[in-house]
Amino acid sequence: MQPYHFSTTNQVSNIGEVIGTIAGCLNIITEWLGDFKTGYCSTNFYLNKDFCCFGEAEETCSAWQTWTEFGLFKYVAFVAFSVLFGFVAAVLCKFYAPTAAGSGISEVKIIVSGFILQSGFLGWWTLFIKAIGLPLVIASGLSVGKEGPSVHYAACVGNVIPKFFKRFDRSYVNQSQFLTAAASAGVAVAFGSPIGGVLFGLEDITSTFKLSTLWKSYYCALVATGILSLINPFRTGQIVIFEVKYESDWKYSEIPFFIILGIFGGVYGILVSKFNIKAVAFRQKYLSNSGIKEVVFLCLFTSMIGYFNEFIRLDMTEGMEVLFHECGEGYDHGLCKADGSSKVAFFFSLIYATIMRMFLVVISYGAKVPCGIFVPSMAAGATFGRAIGILAELMFPCKEGSDQCIISGTYAFLGAASALSGITHLTVAVVVIMFELTGAIRYIIPTMICVGVTKMINDNFSNGCGGIADQMIKFNGMPFIDVKEDHDFEDATVEEAMTDTVVALPYIGLVAQDIETLLARSKFSVFPVIYHSENPIVLGYVLRTDLLAYMNKMKKERVGGVKPDDGIRFVTDNKLVLLVEDHILNSLTNSQILEGSPDILFEPVVKFQFFRVSVNASLNSVLQTFIKLGPLVLTPFAPWKYLCVG
Repeated sequence: MQPYHFSTTNQVSNIGEVIGTIAGCLNIITEWLGDFKTGYCSTNFYLNKDFCCFGEAEETCSAWQTWTEFGLFKYVAFVAFSVLFGFVAAVLCKFYAPTAAGSGISEVKIIVSGFILQSGFLGWWTLFIKAIGLPLVIASGLSVGKEGPSVHYAACVGNVIPKFFKRFDRSYVNQSQFLTAAASAGVAVAFGSPIGGVLFGLEDITSTFKLSTLWKSYYCALVATGILSLINPFRTGQIVIFEVKYESDWKYSEIPFFIILGIFGGVYGILVSKFNIKAVAFRQKYLSNSGIKEVVFLCLFTSMIGYFNEFIRLDMTEGMEVLFHECGEGYDHGLCKADGSSKVAFFFSLIYATIMRMFLVVISYGAKVPCGIFVPSMAAGATFGRAIGILAELMFPCKEGSDQCIISGTYAFLGAASALSGITHLTVAVVVIMFELTGAIRYIIPTMICVGVTKMINDNFSNGCGGIADQMIKFNGMPFIDVKEDHDFEDATVEEAMTDTVVALPYIGLVAQDIETLLARSKFSVFPVIYHSENPIVLGYVLRTDLLAYMNKMKKERVGGVKPDDGIRFVTDNKLVLLVEDHILNSLTNSQILEGSPDILFEPVVKFQFFRVSVNASLNSVLQTFIKLGPLVLTPFAPWKYLCVG
C-alpha cells in the first residue's frame, strides 16, 4: 500500500494536470471563436488568425479570409456571431447545467467553509457545460471574464477526481484541501500566475489555510501551469496573451498619478459592486425566466456599440496587450504614433471605453452564462490608466534624448491592478499576479502604491462589505463565516442558539417512503443518525445530497427497484456496538427498537466522524472551532441528550 502522503500528492498531480489541460484547450478554442467573428483560415479551417498567419505580417497574410469586404456586412457578421455564441452558451446552461452559470467563486468559498450546496454544483455536468460555455461567452464579446469561472471548473475537477478513490471521497478535510488547491490552480492558469493563484486561495478562498493546504495549492498550481506551458496555446512560449516587460524605470514625480489610479480603483470597486447588486436584484425579480433572452440582448447591445471602439471591440486580453505595451522599436500601434490632437482623440476614446466598460460589467456580470468579473475590471482599469498616461505625457512632454519620459503603457498596467484590487478587495495576491503577468520587477513599488490607495478607499468607504464575491454571498443569504470580520456573541451559549425543530434518523425503523417524505418536507442539509428517538445517542450524520443520491442509486441498481414499504437501516449491528457504549445498550429494552425490515443499508453514506461540544459552551469558542478546525458540523451534547446541528 502506498504511503498516505504519496497518494495525496498523486491526487493533487491528477487535479493539476486536468486543470492545465482544460485551460490550454479553452485558450485555443476561445482565440479561434473570437477570430471566427471576422473571418476564417482558408488553408486550415481550425486555426485562429495568429496561427493561420504565423510568421507573416497581417497585411500580407493571404491564408486568412474575411467573411466580406463590405464594411456594413462585416458589422452585421460580427454582431450575428456574437449573438449566436451567447445564445448557444445560454441554452447549454439553462437546459443541461444551470449551476454552470455565473462566476462560482462565492459558492466555492462557502463550500470550502463547510456549507453544502445543491447536488451537482461541483459535478461532471457542471464541469462539462462550464468548459464548453466559457469560450463561447468570451468570444461573444460580453464584458465578462474567465477567471471566476476558471475557479469554478477547477473546483469541479478538485471534487470529481478524488471521488474515484474511497480514501478521499468521504474525507471532508481532504475535500476542503483539494478544493482550495484546485481553486488556486484555476486562478494560476487563468492569469498565468502560479504564486498569485496560491495567494488568491490564501486571501480569498479558505479561512483555514493549513501548511498542508499551502503545499497542495503550490504543487497543484505548479503542475497546472506547467501543463499549460507545455500546451503553449499562444505559440509564443507565454501562458498569458498580454505578458510584457518594461525596460524603463519609474520616477518619483509620477507618484501623484499613481495615487489617482489607486483612487480610481477604489471608486470603481465601490460603484460597480453597488450597481451590480442592484442589477442582480432586478434580474432575479423580473428576468428569472428570461435568461436566454437577456443574454441575447446583452450580446446584441454589447457588439453593436462596441464594434466602433477598438478597446471594446477587441477581446479584453488582446486589448490589454495593446494598452500595456511600451512604445518602442518594433511596435507601431496608433497609440505610439499619436501626437498633439491625435493624443487628445485617443484620450477621449479611452475615457469613453472606460465608462462603457463599467456600464457593461454592471449589467452583464451575473447573467445566466459562465461569467467572471476580474478581466473586465482589469480592462476598465487599463483604459483609464492609459488615458491618465496620455494626460501625463501631454503635461510633461518627452524631450529628445531624455531618459525621464513618461511611459503611458505602465499606467494601463497600474490601472488594471487598481481596478482588480478594487473589485476583489485583495492586496498581496493582486500585486503578485500583476508582477507575474508582466515580469515588471521595476514596478513593484508603484503597484503596491496603487493597490494600497485602493485598499484604503475600500476600507473607508465600502462599509466593510468586502469584495464582489463576499457581497454576493450576503445578497444571496448564504451562511458564511468571514474571518476578516469581527464576531462577538458576548456570553451566549450553544444551547441558546439551538433550534427546537430537529429532524433525526433512527438507525433502524424507517421505510423508503419516510425518506421521500423527509426530503420533500425538510430543508435541513444535515441529518443526525441516532440510536432511538427515546435515546437520541448520535451515531453519525448523513448529508441531504448524499441521502438523495444514494436513494436514486438504489432505485436504479436494486433488483425490483425501491418500494415505499422497504425497510431502511443506517448502521449495521456490528458497527453499532463500536459506536455506542455497552452500558447504554444494556439499558435499552428490545421493545424500544422499532420494527422494520432492514432491506436497504445506508451505512456507505453515513459519516461517523464529528466534533462534539457541550451545550454550555460559549458561541465564541464554537466560532473559533469552525474557523481554526474547519469542521462540517458540530454536535452539541448534554447528559443523555444528543442532538446534531451544522
